[in-house]
Amino acid sequence: MNTAEFEAAGLYDATSPKAAERLDLLEWLVSQGVTIDQMVLAAQQTSLTGLAGDLALRPIATLTIEDLAVRVGLPAEQIRAISLATGLRPGAPNEPVFTDDDAEVFRAFGTGAALFGGPAPTKRFARTIGAALAQIAEAAVALYMVNAEGPLLASNATELALAQQSLHAIQSLDAVQVLLRGLFRAHMATAIRRQRLARREHSLDTLHLTVGFVDLVGFTTLSRQMTNRQLAEVIDRFEESAHDIVTARDGRLVKLIGDEVMFVSVDASAACDIGLTLLERFENDPFVTPRGALASGELLFRGGDYYGPIVNLAARLADLAVPHELLVTPEVAAQVAENRFRFEPAGKRMLKGFEEPALVVTVART
Repeated sequence: MNTAEFEAAGLYDATSPKAAERLDLLEWLVSQGVTIDQMVLAAQQTSLTGLAGDLALRPIATLTIEDLAVRVGLPAEQIRAISLATGLRPGAPNEPVFTDDDAEVFRAFGTGAALFGGPAPTKRFARTIGAALAQIAEAAVALYMVNAEGPLLASNATELALAQQSLHAIQSLDAVQVLLRGLFRAHMATAIRRQRLARREHSLDTLHLTVGFVDLVGFTTLSRQMTNRQLAEVIDRFEESAHDIVTARDGRLVKLIGDEVMFVSVDASAACDIGLTLLERFENDPFVTPRGALASGELLFRGGDYYGPIVNLAARLADLAVPHELLVTPEVAAQVAENRFRFEPAGKRMLKGFEEPALVVTVART
């Protein structure tokens, strides 16, 4: 390809002050096997500097949902349902949105349907996988933009440098896949052990656990007084501490909900230690003022999350706690045999969504 072809396609302007820079990019893209049609489409719709990385990340979609159905031996409607559950758009009937690689993925879901008891539970599992992977992908992109692309843009890097960095990042995903495989197996072993310890006889979908919520008092007001960078630093500090504290005490951090963390623990004593340690970690922090609550009982377990009255009770109690206070239910106190904690009655509280007042206990270290 030559400059005339690039000019005819609207990709190159010889009179531009950055003509040489653009030509370097276009010639490099050609060396990577990119066609002019692909360049034109990328320039119009996405990013010319990200094109080589995009093509390395995922092949061009050539299969419609009907094509994929024939390829994997599943009804098109089932493929559509699984695609939606994973958070990926299935496209219109005649729209090519799937690749050859997708055939293997959906064939695996078809096999999994037999293992997990049919299409309905398979769809629930697909939603969990899709949500988790979407979060991982969003986090990876944000990490790249802030720590890799950001410094290049700030230094006025050339288009070629940006394109090469993008491709290098995509090529590095092989290492991430190895990492995910190993971590998944380790987390599977932990999840199996936790569920065996928490399951009561004849219970298939509930686990006996202590659930905790810790949130930041006045966070909404605080966030309006900060720059985005300052806010990110506060959130990162809180989330990092929550992850480390919960994991070190054999709990599980279920989710981060803005300025709040939710965790579970098989051991009520460990849950008390988690809650108090989180409060203590930020005792003298001028920006982070945590409070929390714990409740123990049977939790409905679905898709990696927990539901039911006990979860609601802990969440409502956390809303009532004052800064640096950890409220617990009498059931939590009754399960703690250690003398390193001190429990004191705090009366009855009316909670939103509950007809009867709830007995409340405060917990502190002895």
